[in-house]
Amino acid sequence: MKKILSKIFIIILISINIYSQDHRDWTYNLNIYEVNVRQYTEAGTFAAFENHLERLDEMGVGILWFMPIHPIGIQNRLGNLGSYYSVKDYLDVNPEFGSLDDFNALVDHAHELGMYVIIDWVANHTAWDNQLTITHPDWYTKDIYGNFVPPPGTNWSDVIDLDYSKQELRDYMLNAMKFWIDESKIDGFRCDAASMVPVDFWETCNADLKNYKPDIFLLAEGDDRQYQDIGFDMSYAWGLHGFGSGVLRNIVNGSANANDLKDFIIDEENDYSNQHYRMYFTSNHDENSWHGTVFEQFGDAAEIFAVLTSTLDGMPLIYSGQEAGLNKRLKFFDKDQIIWNEHPFFEIYSTLSHLKKNNKALWNGDLGGEFQRVITSDNDNVFAFIREKDNEKIFVVLNLSATERSPVLFSALGAGHYKDVFTNDTITYKVGSNIFLPAWNYKVYRSKDDNTEIRKEAKLIKEFVLKQNYPNPFNPKTTIEYEISRPAFVNLAIYDFTGREVKTLINRK
Repeated sequence: MKKILSKIFIIILISINIYSQDHRDWTYNLNIYEVNVRQYTEAGTFAAFENHLERLDEMGVGILWFMPIHPIGIQNRLGNLGSYYSVKDYLDVNPEFGSLDDFNALVDHAHELGMYVIIDWVANHTAWDNQLTITHPDWYTKDIYGNFVPPPGTNWSDVIDLDYSKQELRDYMLNAMKFWIDESKIDGFRCDAASMVPVDFWETCNADLKNYKPDIFLLAEGDDRQYQDIGFDMSYAWGLHGFGSGVLRNIVNGSANANDLKDFIIDEENDYSNQHYRMYFTSNHDENSWHGTVFEQFGDAAEIFAVLTSTLDGMPLIYSGQEAGLNKRLKFFDKDQIIWNEHPFFEIYSTLSHLKKNNKALWNGDLGGEFQRVITSDNDNVFAFIREKDNEKIFVVLNLSATERSPVLFSALGAGHYKDVFTNDTITYKVGSNIFLPAWNYKVYRSKDDNTEIRKEAKLIKEFVLKQNYPNPFNPKTTIEYEISRPAFVNLAIYDFTGREVKTLINRK
């Protein structure tokens, strides 16, 4: 009897060795959505925006980035309501948006739905009537007459510059950021005008924040290689699009083509680590208000660029209202509500957002598939590429021209059996196949046999789970299921009750 028991009663041990906890535990397959609370609803409040959370969850939104939530200065205010970025108090919320309890309830609700929240942080300047001008006037830059001054080189008349030579200011700013981590349980910060704040502050601040909250996510409003070296996890890819210019605008106006886009992406790969995310977008609050809507800037190419920025090796940004076909420049200093129309962009963003969550090829950073261009007979006008990871493959073909194209597939990289992610039609391509594309048209395919479906996925796993095996061990075979919250090296071994290893079932990532 003892001999039989030694073969039946087993101990299952699973050891999981992963990289140190950081934001990649949860950002690896997410997009980011910028929230303009003031213009989002008629009420313009946290509570009114909260009513949109289920819709955004349905659309596949992963990270909510809130423009500054703080009280706005009155002195030298621009417009009737002022700029979000004229901060009167770093430790409170704008009463026009609601109360601190309202914001906390909003964050809690977002977390319950599996979304994450970051807030805009304005470290470079404050409102003229910020309380710090009274309690710590020495923390500000002054002219030769001792007067407060706007940030040098700007026309920002509603704000005044902070002086980061003061250690006490640095300590205050860091502690204020920690306040929101503790009080509202936010998941990170988007740091405004990062290039206008000393690099050594960010280096120290970011390291301290990551020690305080290891999985915090930090986005720099800046486009420079230095940000990946000083603790930021993502930065702006302004070379693709920003300030009304970039490769995308140049393609539309005819001064660039698909080959220039390829060169840009190669430069991105050379300049940035695959663990540092790049944020790709067609709009944001600055682009929309100051440079024009996506339809003003891109015309008929607006849709194809939404697809491009959602499938490249980076994190795509959606600005408030883009999913509703936002076709007006929202006023920056006054009320100007978004018009919520039904629009094809909602389904496009939904499909691509869920595809990103479910298909490893589109995951962010080193957890996703590497960009590889697919060569065709029309490389000047057609931009085709694949991304592939763990037998999951995405094939994207874009006609970046105002005339229809029918390129011949030259590269075996694009060959395969596919399903169109938007229509579910199946197709097979081989070297020599033609791909017909109307003007500014696109195709996004997934490999037909990758078992990935475009669906609303189950809630993200939060912790390690070892399930009860079935059927019981008295049967000839038993199934052991486990779940892990992130990619990891897994060792699954079976031991008998004496501690002798019987068999190693899994020993791999």
